[in-house]
Amino acid sequence: MKESGLGWTAMSVDTQSDGTLRDIRNDCTNFEMSTPRAVQDVTGVDKYAMERLLLLADMSLTLNGVFNDDSNKSHDVFKTVPSTSTPREVTITVSGQTLGTTPAVELLFTDYQLTRAADGGLTWQAPGVLANGVLPTWTAA
Repeated sequence: MKESGLGWTAMSVDTQSDGTLRDIRNDCTNFEMSTPRAVQDVTGVDKYAMERLLLLADMSLTLNGVFNDDSNKSHDVFKTVPSTSTPREVTITVSGQTLGTTPAVELLFTDYQLTRAADGGLTWQAPGVLANGVLPTWTAA
């Protein structure tokens, strides 16, 4: 059935300090996720159209949100991104479909960008890429 993007039941990222998943849905305003597959061109000179093989899977995620420095909220989760190289477990659930529980999907967050807009708004952006080689697979929750 077709559905809207409302009602996310999980948007959790673990903290670098103790590895506990933290629910940051309330701080996230929007996000973009991609799960592309690499392809190899194997077209022989005898073909008149492309011939390809699917290769490795990947995942990238960019979370955007409103600054919140309460304990276990978004700033607490991402503040160590510039100073550590630790993969973070990520779990996303919507409409009974979950990405990243068993086995866990781990991302390397590559930046924690803060923006103070002209109107005074303080927002953040945190891009991440697949770290642990686990296929980013959706499963029924």
